[in-house]
Amino acid sequence: MGNARRDSEGNNVKHDLSTVRQMWQLLEPVHATLYYATEASEEAASLGYATHERWPSYFAYRAAPLGPVGPQVVNALFYSFSPQMVRHHATPAWRTAAPERVLTARSTAVDRALRRLLGHRIGSPELREAAELSRRTAEAADTAGRPMAAANAALPWPDEPHMVLWQAATILREHRGDGHIAALQAHGLGPAESLVSHAAVGAAPEEVFGSRQWTGEDWTAARERLAARGLVEAGGRATPQGLRVRSAVEKLTDELAAGPWDALTPDEAARLAELLVPPVLDIVATGLLPSQSTLGIGLKYDHG
Repeated sequence: MGNARRDSEGNNVKHDLSTVRQMWQLLEPVHATLYYATEASEEAASLGYATHERWPSYFAYRAAPLGPVGPQVVNALFYSFSPQMVRHHATPAWRTAAPERVLTARSTAVDRALRRLLGHRIGSPELREAAELSRRTAEAADTAGRPMAAANAALPWPDEPHMVLWQAATILREHRGDGHIAALQAHGLGPAESLVSHAAVGAAPEEVFGSRQWTGEDWTAARERLAARGLVEAGGRATPQGLRVRSAVEKLTDELAAGPWDALTPDEAARLAELLVPPVLDIVATGLLPSQSTLGIGLKYDHG
């Protein structure tokens, strides 16, 4: 932390990309509580969503800031999910509850979940400081061309520090995600190829990526397309060129996510990381979040 780049005049204005990636890895568990906490299932059930699996509420909760959009828009912005899966869950989403009601339930669920998970940290000076630094970063995010980030940034800020922290984490997470889609497209990786290529470099076992519900035929076809480009071997493992392409995607993702962090000095970013570690460890220690996901958190990439 604190290792900054310099501009042409020698000023410290941009953080090292490893800092940008580390901040994402620290904020992602805060955001992800929405998709796994029992409180989220309870609030979704109160609206009428099925809760035997997390996907009906996931699509509703995550898409709600966009308004009553249809599956085509959700498919475009969520990117890596199979179109069939998106249609199945997004088509009936707003017949169950209007986006405004979903947003209210989302806030209630996060508030309840974080109060339980963070316990005595709620209302502490350290959490308040983390919320203030995170909010300053999120408010500095340029949302032009980033629809998911823009939709969340347009929502009113809550008052309680733990909710400010979650809102900031969500804006920054979606800002990064919008940029990640751009990075994937810049390197010719479509929705299915994005998952196959990530599995190929060992981000997670292939069965973890099955949560996006592409068919076996879809997966094989995507692998064959990547193999034709020399990016994966017949068995699905990344070739040296495949590793280079995936590393380039991740580097560009980090570069595109770096802008908001210019709102903090290197020392402030280091302080935020220090402040985030205890609450994030509290969340992770509960076992709430899966040990492996399609995000590839913890996977090391060579940024050159």
